[in-house]
Amino acid sequence: MPQAAKIYESMAREASDNNLDYEEYPLGVLEQEVHQRENNRIRRSIRQATFPMIKTLENFDFKVIPSLNKPRVLKLMQGDYIQKKENIILVGSSGVGKTHIAIALGYEACRQGLKVKFYTAAGLINELLAAQQKYRLSKMEKQWLAPHVVVLDELGYIPFSKTGAELLFQLCSARYERGSLIITSNLEFPKWTEVLGDEQMTAALLDRLTHNAHILNINGESFRFKHILEKRGYCSRSSFDNYSSLAII
Repeated sequence: MPQAAKIYESMAREASDNNLDYEEYPLGVLEQEVHQRENNRIRRSIRQATFPMIKTLENFDFKVIPSLNKPRVLKLMQGDYIQKKENIILVGSSGVGKTHIAIALGYEACRQGLKVKFYTAAGLINELLAAQQKYRLSKMEKQWLAPHVVVLDELGYIPFSKTGAELLFQLCSARYERGSLIITSNLEFPKWTEVLGDEQMTAALLDRLTHNAHILNINGESFRFKHILEKRGYCSRSSFDNYSSLAII
């Protein structure tokens, strides 16, 4: 018990100064040990998730997208969708906060003691193609199935090769009703064929991904573009589109 070894002497002095009995002193030492182990576990889970950066909803500006259903997002943060093995799909234009929300959801899952893994879509495809060449696809699939939540970011920015799209389809199909996916995309569903290249495969993939999924359509002004304009002293010229969120059951 490393934490207990660090603090038992100081806590013994504190117990003596405060006239704590023999039961309260070891209880306090053990509570500190448990607390430290929990903190270590959370930090390890966050590190293993390989988030590109840490994002939380505390620093997400909901006012920039006034139609965003904040209570709905906060409810998703509670993690019930993970227990039900449901997916979350965030669709919207570039810069509206899709990745921020996806990471915040994954970060909160780590804090709840769950395993999370973050990928960009392009990075995952590259890993899959490399694993196929080295005959390690089965190992890659085990890694893909292990986390409670997989965050797949930026699906739609780069078209996939035929082989890459097929490998992605296989992995997503493998997770169907076995674990949650959080996916961000700049493309509406009818345009996913532009990335995957095959209409039938795209339809089959969407059928699996959207079954019992929470679909968040986020359309608004780019946070990054707005920030640049503000830094340069300009006012934003575009207004925010309406936001709608729905759960497909």
